[in-house]
Amino acid sequence: MPLWLTRSDVGSLLTMPDAIDAVAEAFRLLSAGQTALPLRTNMAVSRHNGSLLAMPAYVGGETDSLGVKLITLYGDNPHNHNLPAIQGNFVLFDPVDGRLLAVMEAGLMTAIRTGASGGVAARYLARPDASVATIFGSGAQAPHQLEAVICERPIERVWVVSRSAQHGAAFAAEMADKFGIPVQATADVEMAVGSADILITATSSHTPLFNGEWLRPGCHINAIGSHLPTAREVDSHTIQRATVVTDQTSACLAEAGELVIPLAAGEIDTGHIHAEIGQIVAGHRPGRTSPEEITFFKSVGLAVQDVAVARLVAEKALAAGAGTVLPE
Repeated sequence: MPLWLTRSDVGSLLTMPDAIDAVAEAFRLLSAGQTALPLRTNMAVSRHNGSLLAMPAYVGGETDSLGVKLITLYGDNPHNHNLPAIQGNFVLFDPVDGRLLAVMEAGLMTAIRTGASGGVAARYLARPDASVATIFGSGAQAPHQLEAVICERPIERVWVVSRSAQHGAAFAAEMADKFGIPVQATADVEMAVGSADILITATSSHTPLFNGEWLRPGCHINAIGSHLPTAREVDSHTIQRATVVTDQTSACLAEAGELVIPLAAGEIDTGHIHAEIGQIVAGHRPGRTSPEEITFFKSVGLAVQDVAVARLVAEKALAAGAGTVLPE
């Protein structure tokens, strides 16, 4: 019997360490050619100023899972209907016979799996002794990005850079209480960048957030905020200094301004891209090779991450007797 899982169900079942492991395996299978990942469909609903996105994927290997994330984007919702502009659900199927297994709220799951991708990158690319993290952004994605790197590295201090001083300070206080380490908002961007062993960008900025010259040797960067070829959170100098790793190179070359813009300007060539993270997880390409190396991970978000995490949530729900059984 299929299950319905609410946002609360997902939150009670899905831990960040488990999500990181699931996403790492999905990346490995992606780079090994054991997934199916078609382009997402974006259908306009012009009459109501909305759109529907469908993001299907199949993940093979021992995980063997199939599903589709369905997202609606209705920009007028907050003002006209007191509803979120973005809403979504994930539909999980049995890959063997096509049976419906579960339907679950996709917002929290997406936020956690996106954080988990940064955790995978930190596991393979950040220095083992990384102790200072700096995060740009204090919005909905920021807590999960921070939690993921704290799961993977011995973080002792966090700097927060936010365009809203009030929001940044509130976020810093919340994270300090949650993780029991010093977390402080700052307006000193050069200091925050220069202090970072791990630097996270999780903003909606279309222009670079800092000068790449400020990065200290050995820094690792997780860039997850921008996903448009015309937008970038980091400058060309950062990319030139760094060993560049992608979640999927073809997707990043289509959607990631951090790479598209310097490529178009002739500041780098495609040979500057070191590997996909899945190749590193599989051991086919090296991760970090020296303490002084600057590493850069770019993620634009992939449906295989959703499928892998949704399968994990459904398995945990069955084991715990969680969720609501849907009538057939």
